[in-house]
Amino acid sequence: MSTLVLAEHDNSELKDATLAAVTAAGQLGGDVHVLVAGSGCGAVADAAAKVAGVAKVLVADDAAYGAALPENVAPLVAGLMAGYDAFVAPATSRGKNIAPRVAAALDVAQISEILSVEGPDTFTRPIYAGNAIATVKSADAKKVITVRGTAFAKAATSGGSAAVEAVGGAGDAGTSSFVGAELTKSARPELTAAKIIVSGGRALGSSEKFHEYIDPLADKLGAAVGASRAAVDAGYAPNDYQVGQTGKIVAPELYVAVGISGAIQHLAGMKDSKIIVAINKDEEAPIFQVADVGLVGDLFTVVPELAGKL
Repeated sequence: MSTLVLAEHDNSELKDATLAAVTAAGQLGGDVHVLVAGSGCGAVADAAAKVAGVAKVLVADDAAYGAALPENVAPLVAGLMAGYDAFVAPATSRGKNIAPRVAAALDVAQISEILSVEGPDTFTRPIYAGNAIATVKSADAKKVITVRGTAFAKAATSGGSAAVEAVGGAGDAGTSSFVGAELTKSARPELTAAKIIVSGGRALGSSEKFHEYIDPLADKLGAAVGASRAAVDAGYAPNDYQVGQTGKIVAPELYVAVGISGAIQHLAGMKDSKIIVAINKDEEAPIFQVADVGLVGDLFTVVPELAGKL
C-alpha cells in the first residue's frame, strides 16, 4: 500500500501538521510519499526529505500552487492518485479545502479527522462533537483521509533521506484567484503548536478586559492565547484565537481556561490537553468536569494574583 501525504507549509517552512499526517500514513503500511505543492518551495521539499519515514518527496513548484488554492491543487493530487492507494492530509484549513475535492474527483467517500488507524481500511474518528468515537471501515479502492494532528505523534524531522522528484500538473485552473491575505503577527507561539495555552471566555466582558487579564498571564507562562467561540463572537478576540469544534483543535501540555463555562463545542477542541486548569466563579460549570485543576473564584481577582506569583 502506498500513501501520498499533502505537506502543510507556507512555501518556506514545513508545518508540524505534516509530521502528524506522516505518522498516520506510516501506520497504513507501505511507502509514504509527501507532496509539496507551492511556489519557490525548495526549502520545504528539502525539509520534507529529512522527515523520518518518508520514502519520496514530490515537488510541484508552480506559481499556480503558491497560495494553495484548492481549485488548482486538488486536480494535481487527483492526477497523482493513479499511483497511490491512499491520500492523507492534515485536518487544517488547507487540508479540509483540498481533500473533499480530491474525494469527489476520485468518486470515493472521505474519512474525516481520524484519531487512529486500526487497519489499512479501518479508522476511528470523533462524532457528536467528540462525545462519541466511531469506528469506520472503508470499502473504497482508494482512501481519502484527513488527520487530526493532536491524535498522532509527530514524525521526527531528521533521520530521513528521501529522494526528491519534480512533478507537474494542470497548473492554474482559472476558476479562482488569490487576492491577498491579512495575517496576524504575534511574538507568542502559534496556537496549534503551543505547549501552553491561556484561553479566555465571555465572562471577561469586553475586548479591553480580555487583553488586560489574559495577556499578562500568557506572557508570564510563555503561552499562546486562545478564546472560546462566545468570546470571539462577542468581539473580545480575533477569529484565529478560537478554540473548539468550529475553531482550532489543540492538545497542549497545559491549557488554562479563564471564564469559560465549557460548552460541548469548546471541550471538543481542547479536552485532549495533558493538564487542564479551569478558573470560573460557577462551581457547576461543565469545564470542571474535564479539568485536572479547578479554581472557583472571581477571575478578575484570581488571574492577576496568579500572574503576580509566577
